Amino acid sequence: MASGIIRAAIVGASSLLGKELAEELNEAVVVQWDIKLLDSPEAAGQITAAGDEPLIIQSVDADSFVGIEIAFFTGEAVSTLQYWRDAVKAGASVVDLTGALEGEDNVSVRSPLVRAKEKKAALDLTSVAVVSAHPAAVMLGSLLSKLGMAFAPIQASATLLEPASQQGSAGLDEMHAQTVSLLSFKPLPQAIFDAQVAFNLSAELGSSAQADLTQTSRTIRKHLEAIAGTPLSKSTAMQLVQAPVFSGYTASVFIATTSDLKTEEIERALAGDIVSIAAVDDPSPSNQSVTQQNQIQVRVHASSVEGPTGFWLWIAADNLRLAARNAVACAAELLALRPGTRLQ
Repeated sequence: MASGIIRAAIVGASSLLGKELAEELNEAVVVQWDIKLLDSPEAAGQITAAGDEPLIIQSVDADSFVGIEIAFFTGEAVSTLQYWRDAVKAGASVVDLTGALEGEDNVSVRSPLVRAKEKKAALDLTSVAVVSAHPAAVMLGSLLSKLGMAFAPIQASATLLEPASQQGSAGLDEMHAQTVSLLSFKPLPQAIFDAQVAFNLSAELGSSAQADLTQTSRTIRKHLEAIAGTPLSKSTAMQLVQAPVFSGYTASVFIATTSDLKTEEIERALAGDIVSIAAVDDPSPSNQSVTQQNQIQVRVHASSVEGPTGFWLWIAADNLRLAARNAVACAAELLALRPGTRLQ
């Protein structure tokens, strides 16, 4: 990529993901981003920061995208559906982090961070918008794709622990409020989860929950298939569990192969790109250790029970940072298609 200044808009800038994305763009070293922060009228006027630079959130409307090259949608799905065509009409390419545009014509789920054995359909000039893949799918896809290319065929069984921050600020606030309420013996607020999530693990939430583990699990699987290929997706069993943590995905994954493998071979196959291997003497990866970290951290455990063809992975990744990194990589793909682009 060549250097240059790219004009970008973040719609939903007051959201956790919007703030994380603004930080990610501000930290870019290859390209300088000129960022415009947009949100609902209720959030307009708020002062936020991208790095050391204070920025004011503006109210979004149909005219907000004039002169914008990339529009990131990070807030509510309804806002994405309302304004994405205005962004395209104004000449911007769109990266959707809300998932609202799945199923729209010429819109595909993407993760440039995942190197898949199965060749992905290339973007073309008709690709004005993409859906940035779910961070859990990116986390799994990054590892399983590498293992599939090195040791195919493989079978995987994954238990994913979902953090409250996947539900945005409302999820964090409810987790915090539940924690305080439990310690003071008060009734629990349950508008988001309709269940106790503080100090608790659950594979199911209440029937009135705004969060939906079943639908999220389907989305992760669908996105895993889109970015890592159908064979790998079909050979992966998965369960999603709501974890009592504020941020960071963790996962326990069992891998079965047809080869006798040593731990060193597995670690060599996984290391590199956005994957970091935790050495034996290093602390175990955790949702805390990956906070604000760019890489997916992995610990490989050889299995003495299942034999030399089976092993366990313990994985951790900052869900917000990984989503932001993937969105920026998607933007680079779209910008490379633009006539006269400064990205190549």
